[in-house]
Amino acid sequence: MTSYTNLTFDEIDVGATLTVEHTVTRDEVALLSLVSGDAACLASDEPSREACDSWCEGVGAEALIHGVLKRRLPGPGTRIVAHDLRYDHAVQVGDELTATVRVDSKQAPDQLVMVCEVLRGADRVLNGRVTVVTPKHHMTVSPVDTPTVLLRRNDVFGKLMRACAGLPAVPCAVVHPCDHDSLMGAIEAARQGLIEPVLVGPQAKIRAVADAAGVDLTPYRLVSTEHSHAAAQQAVAMAKSGEVQALMKGSLHTDELMGAVVSASSGLRTARRVSHVFVMDVPAYPRMLLVTDAAINIAPTISDKMDIVQNAIDLAHVLGVPCPKVAVLAAVETVNPEMQATIDAAMLCKMRDRGQITGGLVDGPLAFDNAVSVEAARTKHIVSEVAGQADILMVPNLEAGNMVAKQLQYLAGADSAGIVLGARVPIVLTSRADSVRSRLASTAVLKLLAKAQAAAPKVAS
Repeated sequence: MTSYTNLTFDEIDVGATLTVEHTVTRDEVALLSLVSGDAACLASDEPSREACDSWCEGVGAEALIHGVLKRRLPGPGTRIVAHDLRYDHAVQVGDELTATVRVDSKQAPDQLVMVCEVLRGADRVLNGRVTVVTPKHHMTVSPVDTPTVLLRRNDVFGKLMRACAGLPAVPCAVVHPCDHDSLMGAIEAARQGLIEPVLVGPQAKIRAVADAAGVDLTPYRLVSTEHSHAAAQQAVAMAKSGEVQALMKGSLHTDELMGAVVSASSGLRTARRVSHVFVMDVPAYPRMLLVTDAAINIAPTISDKMDIVQNAIDLAHVLGVPCPKVAVLAAVETVNPEMQATIDAAMLCKMRDRGQITGGLVDGPLAFDNAVSVEAARTKHIVSEVAGQADILMVPNLEAGNMVAKQLQYLAGADSAGIVLGARVPIVLTSRADSVRSRLASTAVLKLLAKAQAAAPKVAS
């Protein structure tokens, strides 16, 4: 890393010049847009010349000059007290800029007038004069000593919502929506055109919740049942008959709903093991991340894990990942006979090699760091098509999965959506802790899955 050492007034001569080359990044545009309040840039997925004119003609190009002055010449401790700058051209993400500052005159006791210029190729972007006060004492600053900025850019869910645009709403049984969060989550999803809700549960309770929230239930179908258990059974029967194409959990316990779903006589079981997948938008990770299973299977067997992996791969396909990379997690990267997770990981890799798992790449055992960090994998000399760039994290058991997902949510600022796979229809398991954004994202995943399942051959029962 480069350290920056300043120069005092007496150490700088008239005519002293410094030139720095710099490439404009998307993060820089976003950060400066946040500071300046540039709404056009903030609203753009990929800031363009047209969208970012105000950034380019204002603080953006000027900030580059400020950086040269405050880091290099005169350096740390420099204060800018006046400037007269002209902006001739706009720049955009990816432009290669050349910034030059030159000492034009010295004004005792401590001021310099600097001639400044920013070029993009032969085009002059900025030029003018800046007056600075030089530092009084020598100072050396290392980048290690300065804070870093992590821009939170959660756009995975935005892409999911846009992928749903134009698709018809999915008929969805909302099971026992007898509290404010579960009912309003379903209503908001309906307003967004994601689902066509059928409210299944005790009619009096549902209407009481709606009245308290000021919601008119007239546009929505309501199927009355005596209690939550009956609501689960009724919703499953509606899905089995094709009356609805998806299920959404309301204010009943997950075990109560899933008990009806997996019933051998009347449920929605297929040849696949039922499993849960968290779809996660992690700001510090450059791609959508799926975590499975963190909600259904407590201690899955190797045959269970084969289905869990396949369910996640199939979901990744629906979400636009043609060949997802599956990292099978354990505490270490080598197979240890004393650690069942490592043995299972090796078996899953061989199952993929033999065609028992299809549609993606599978590697493991991998520790968490080696699954998501290319640098960590390189340091441990792990040669893998999956290591450092996983799309799917397959956890050893439910406890590990729950910890991974919750840590990503609450420590890494991740947004998460959840979906249950392996049944005849997709199922959303909502939680009272879910944000509106997470609820809508889960419903968007449900909508995309329902579309894919409706178009695919029926899964064997």
